[in-house]
Amino acid sequence: MSNENNARNNSPAAAGGPNADSAGDRVLHLTNEVCPYTFVKSKLALEEAAPGSILEIHLGNSESASNVPRSIELEGHEVLGIDQPEAGHWVVTVKRA
Repeated sequence: MSNENNARNNSPAAAGGPNADSAGDRVLHLTNEVCPYTFVKSKLALEEAAPGSILEIHLGNSESASNVPRSIELEGHEVLGIDQPEAGHWVVTVKRA
């Protein structure tokens, strides 16, 4: 993982702080991660979030874009959308149960 991505992952936006850069309550940048780490980190972020809050998960590969939403739904959370704003970049929006 590059230093730039480390900085993004540790930014207030990635931690759900006041500088979140999207419509979600919290943003998680996992574009350089692969399964199963993408799901594990997503699950941990959802466990820390308040019920009803929104988590926006940025993913960088099609396997994660397929597996993470399915696994999150199996955990009881609601997948609000899966978007692909550009090639190699998916955004999964989740509402915590």
